Amino acid sequence: MIKQLWNGFKISMAMYSHIPTPLADWNDDNMKYSMCFFPVVGMVIGAVMYGWYLLTGILPFGNTFNTAVYLVIPVLISGGLHLDGLLDTADAMSSWQTMERRLEILKDSNSGAFAIITGLVYFILYFGVMSEVSGKTIGVICIGFVLSRSLSGYSVVSFKKARKTGLAVAFANPAQKKVVQYTMIGYIAVCTVVLLLLDPVAGAAVLVGAFGVFGYYHHMAMKYFGGITGDLCGFFTQISELAMAMLAVVAAALL
Repeated sequence: MIKQLWNGFKISMAMYSHIPTPLADWNDDNMKYSMCFFPVVGMVIGAVMYGWYLLTGILPFGNTFNTAVYLVIPVLISGGLHLDGLLDTADAMSSWQTMERRLEILKDSNSGAFAIITGLVYFILYFGVMSEVSGKTIGVICIGFVLSRSLSGYSVVSFKKARKTGLAVAFANPAQKKVVQYTMIGYIAVCTVVLLLLDPVAGAAVLVGAFGVFGYYHHMAMKYFGGITGDLCGFFTQISELAMAMLAVVAAALL
């Protein structure tokens, strides 16, 4: 059991981050619990983001540079995997084609115009949001990286899949689904408590953003793709993190 957990941890880190991790065999036995460690990547991102926030009070850089670093940290740690899903989904959704054609577009390695436009708009909005970060909001924003991955992990083992192959299927099929579901629910519960303790208003705003996007993600995936894929999971992760940060900043500014 301990060996399976350790190997599952290594597989999750290797797949969902660029954090140097010892190699493990990617077999069904080792992947039973790998999804349980997906939110750990969010913990690392959140810790680094908070560390950078502390450093901004010491280092002699302006707000523009500090904000740019906030944007780069999640991409560097995750390797841009979820961002790739966001861009692929943007191309597929903007095509207004049949469900089958949308699924084909998700697999296309070429980036279309809508992917580029979406990426630009995403980072412009994210830059604007993170430029408004303060001591009141940085904590809840950091927790959001754990919450987004907890909800995404829950969807991987719970939602219908659009295809019989692919990244989501590769992690869902060998998973001990009940164990992963309960683990994700545990992460979500802890995140909820911590968010509300850190700041009831900003924390509640983050929860509204996370669960609101989660509901849309499920609706969109089922209606337009017939289920979820790895790219759609990436789409949810990126959009939920932007929505959580945006609502946290807005709530802190208005209330």
